[in-house]
Amino acid sequence: MENIYLLMIIALAVLAAVDLVVGVSNDAVNFLNSALGSKAISFRTIMIVASLGIAVGAIFSSGLMEVARKGIFNPGEFMFDEIMVIFMAVMITDILLLDFFNTVGMPTSTTVSIVFELLGAAVAMALLKIADNNGSFTEVVNYINTTKAAQIIGGILLSVVVAFSIGAIVQWVSRLLLSHNFEKKAKWVGAVFGGVALSAITYFIFMKGIKGTPYAKETFDIIGGATIKDFLETQVLSIVGISFVIWSLLSYIAIQILKIDIYKIIIVVGTFALALAFAGNDLVNFIGVTIAAWQSYAAWTTSGLAPDAFSMEVLSAKVPTPTIFLFIAGLIMIVTLWTSKKARYVTQTEINLSREGEA
Repeated sequence: MENIYLLMIIALAVLAAVDLVVGVSNDAVNFLNSALGSKAISFRTIMIVASLGIAVGAIFSSGLMEVARKGIFNPGEFMFDEIMVIFMAVMITDILLLDFFNTVGMPTSTTVSIVFELLGAAVAMALLKIADNNGSFTEVVNYINTTKAAQIIGGILLSVVVAFSIGAIVQWVSRLLLSHNFEKKAKWVGAVFGGVALSAITYFIFMKGIKGTPYAKETFDIIGGATIKDFLETQVLSIVGISFVIWSLLSYIAIQILKIDIYKIIIVVGTFALALAFAGNDLVNFIGVTIAAWQSYAAWTTSGLAPDAFSMEVLSAKVPTPTIFLFIAGLIMIVTLWTSKKARYVTQTEINLSREGEA
């Protein structure tokens, strides 16, 4: 009977690989459509830059795996056999859901999918436990991490408002500066625009990358004994200000002397940043459940207890994800990006929807 859980771990590993494929096929639109739609740089260049972004983002995504472990439910309320059923249900549902949307060429949110799959599976298992113990259904809140779940769901809803608002503002300013004969604009306009855009993007890349590394909590005397993460968060204005000056000067040199199209540079750097954000944020949606299951299995095998007697309180502790798993996941994502026809179908659908004329 114990072998069934080892088989479940193997099955979850296979499901994770499949989920990576269907997940990337679905989410490729998020970091490719802007660059592809602009037609400013070649398809090959876009794919190479996006692949590099995915590789970096995957390696730096370890800390986000906590969402699948304890972000939605209280693991201590479930036993090992129950948690494995929850994880299996979530992975199977996720693959079926994402593949359906990919097949019809429609993008969907992998974050929304995994959050509500975890919530639904946990609630269903909680209700079964409550019914078996002749308890009250109101006890279900004891099994769900209501505070964290509410924050995550609220963040998802808020992100829609923020993305729409900030996107509209940036688009309006960009159009105001560049829409009419932008090639004939004064060189300083392109330099300032490049400085603003590249400062924002590079600061994001640096912050996104440093948070996922073990160096984020290292202290250095040169920055007053603060950690790198704290220094970056407390010195935002200074760092961005200096970065803006440097990037503006470099942009002006690129435009005036080197005759380089600064807008193409912005697109390339922006594509890298989007791919990095995608891999760093969404990798948990694809392999977080499987990693949590593997860690649960490892803890249970050393406990000597029966599957229905081993509490999963162990998942409440923070455990880093082995880098080799992140590397393999990143490799699968990159291969999928280059080979998936469904990824290109979903991307083409998004680009067609954004056109003013007929598709």
